[in-house]
Amino acid sequence: MQGKNLYEYAVIRIVPRIEREEFLNVGVITFCKRPKFLKILYHINEKRISAFCEDVDIDTLKKNLFALEQICKGSKEGGSVAEWDIQARFRWLTAVRSSLIQTSRPHNGFSDDMEKTTQCLFEELVL
Repeated sequence: MQGKNLYEYAVIRIVPRIEREEFLNVGVITFCKRPKFLKILYHINEKRISAFCEDVDIDTLKKNLFALEQICKGSKEGGSVAEWDIQARFRWLTAVRSSLIQTSRPHNGFSDDMEKTTQCLFEELVL
């Protein structure tokens, strides 16, 4: 049986008006050094986002989240950052930003099934 591994996660948020410090959770990013796991899950609930802030450009939001997903996957479509090792990509993805898409500070826990843990965090914190 595989033992529990230390992992980190961050919540992906949209912050339409930075000065108001209001946000809406739209996804999670999980990282585990062993077994070299990095995953992003997100959901764009257009109706909820529009009710939260009618000025959000949903198409731009979708494009930006897709770009983050490609970086997470290490895909060529993710550009040069996607070529970095998974730990460096996680740190880049969770760096402090002052933009529409931000992440929480990373949090940690222990898991023996990162796919399941990622799904549970996503359901609990986003859906």
